[in-house]
Amino acid sequence: MWDSLPGRRQSGFADAGSALTTVLMAVVVVSALYFGREVLVPIALAVLMSFVLAPLVRLLQRWFLPRLVAVAIVVLVAFGAIFSLGSLMVSQVNQLAGDLPRYQSTLREKIHSVRAATAATSTLERASEVLQDLSSELDKPNRTATPPLASAGPAPAKPIPVEVRQPDPGALQTLVALITPLIHPLATTGIVVIFVIFILMQMQDLRNRLVRLAGSQDLQRTTAAIDDAGQRLSRLFLTQLALNAGFGVVIGTGLWVIGVPSAALWGMLAMILRFVPYIGAAISAILPLVLAAAVGPDWTLVLWTAALFLVVEPVVGHVLEPLLYAHGTGLSPVAVIASATFWTWLWGPIGLILATPLTICLVVLGRYVDRLKFLDVMFGDEPALTPAELVYQRMLARDPVEAAEQARNFLKQKPLLGYYDQVLVPGLRLAQADAERGLLDEERTARIRDAVAEIIDDLSTHEDKSEPPPAAESATDDETPLAQINKAEKALNKDATTVPEQWQTKQPVLCIPGLGLLDEAVALMVAQLIEREGIGARVEQADALSISRIFSLDTKDVALVCLCYVEDATSAQIRYAMRRLRRKAPDAYILVTMLGAAANIEAREALQGFPNTGFVESLDETVAQVRAAASGQQDRAPPPDSNALARAASL
Repeated sequence: MWDSLPGRRQSGFADAGSALTTVLMAVVVVSALYFGREVLVPIALAVLMSFVLAPLVRLLQRWFLPRLVAVAIVVLVAFGAIFSLGSLMVSQVNQLAGDLPRYQSTLREKIHSVRAATAATSTLERASEVLQDLSSELDKPNRTATPPLASAGPAPAKPIPVEVRQPDPGALQTLVALITPLIHPLATTGIVVIFVIFILMQMQDLRNRLVRLAGSQDLQRTTAAIDDAGQRLSRLFLTQLALNAGFGVVIGTGLWVIGVPSAALWGMLAMILRFVPYIGAAISAILPLVLAAAVGPDWTLVLWTAALFLVVEPVVGHVLEPLLYAHGTGLSPVAVIASATFWTWLWGPIGLILATPLTICLVVLGRYVDRLKFLDVMFGDEPALTPAELVYQRMLARDPVEAAEQARNFLKQKPLLGYYDQVLVPGLRLAQADAERGLLDEERTARIRDAVAEIIDDLSTHEDKSEPPPAAESATDDETPLAQINKAEKALNKDATTVPEQWQTKQPVLCIPGLGLLDEAVALMVAQLIEREGIGARVEQADALSISRIFSLDTKDVALVCLCYVEDATSAQIRYAMRRLRRKAPDAYILVTMLGAAANIEAREALQGFPNTGFVESLDETVAQVRAAASGQQDRAPPPDSNALARAASL
């Protein structure tokens, strides 16, 4: 043990060093993104625009246009539309700025009416008036002051006003003053246009270089990652662009019909702001509502404007988006909010618009790069825990309520047996694996057993949804002999599977845990499933086969004993249990249920010396065997001779 301590210490130092390296790399990357935003933002815009325009370039190439011509046409049309919308917005803003003084008086009257309508306004108004009167009284000059004496001296001379005039700027200075605010936007736009053209022209070459950088040894995974990112981003951007453009057109048209000035401006603003997740549409409604209040003589215009946004946004967000997005963006809602906050802090308003696309790239990267798997876990929309892991974690946390709720949701689509087989039993296997590693003590194991018992009790009243019967075929007078034979076989099978009365009124099935408390949880599941078949069953505790309790084990009227294991058991453990059970119930059929024992040859061989036994590896097989035994269809082994019994007893 002491020899392993240096190795453990070195392993701990290595893990700490790896974590520190990861943190330092994250700090370096974030710092580079922040200080290099002047260059990285145009590049990011260009890359994302190339995802939008690439399908159009491919479409033109299918029409036998050269790639250079296709790229030129797409870029000219795209940026021409962008510049046209920008100039239209500028003209609308100038027009609105000129009309604002006309709306000032109307807006002032609306504000006074709102203030007068509030309940607490009268008291606040009176208090405000009193304070204003006191302030005016304090500011008044002292009228009782003694006037100055004539002999005090000559009056001071009045100051001479001085006016400083700047020389008229020349034409060059005026031009510089006009161009200076436009240098940064024009430079950014120029960089974006140049990068978009080169990316579209060299897309295949850039893809091949990216494959080489990512790892040419694993071309399958690298190609899948690039294709996944490209298809998902292209689909997302095109769908968002079309959907937000339609949203802006509907809002602009509706505001124009209502009578709100500069409706085209608000429609374009709504289209742009809707790229901001969750809050963009609400922000775009603020200015139209204020302007509607300033224009209309009453509140009718405001109500119509609010109704327009309240109707259009839910229809687009909750009806059209789920239909058009299909599989969605692949991001969780928390990831969308967190990414929007992070990228806005990093790159400002442009980062808010680019937050979702950039985070999608990170999620795709984490899905295919093992060292970045945490990105997919943190930001992806897939569940972080499997259903089995979730139910095990909730049982450890003493919260079977959430596990039962998970079971209810699962059972809306699948039967109870499916829940046990696919969720609860795998959760018990996880617990068994921890127990074998010494990570579960007796208290936690008992807690898991109690949680399973509570879940099983909560699901005792559940009824599986019955499948709708198939449409009955039209009967004819001359049915074929094959159809008659099938009907006869179905009738015979139905009669054969009828459970006898003694299997219903008594408790002929005894479910016994094989080794411990987790096996007792399996026995509880088996007993409930058997009882749902109309067969009586009861469960013994985990120590039923111990020396202190084996003599008091009640096997009266027991026709079948189900020995339950959640995981593989050794042949010695199985033979030990079989010998004790055979002494207590020499005529009963013993069925060994070992869940998760894939082709356990050792366990099967351990049963060879014991007659009248069976071995199954799943819950559905267990239920089928018990049902067959109750209906008399169980293949029972012939009674062995005395030599076989002697050999079995000597094992």
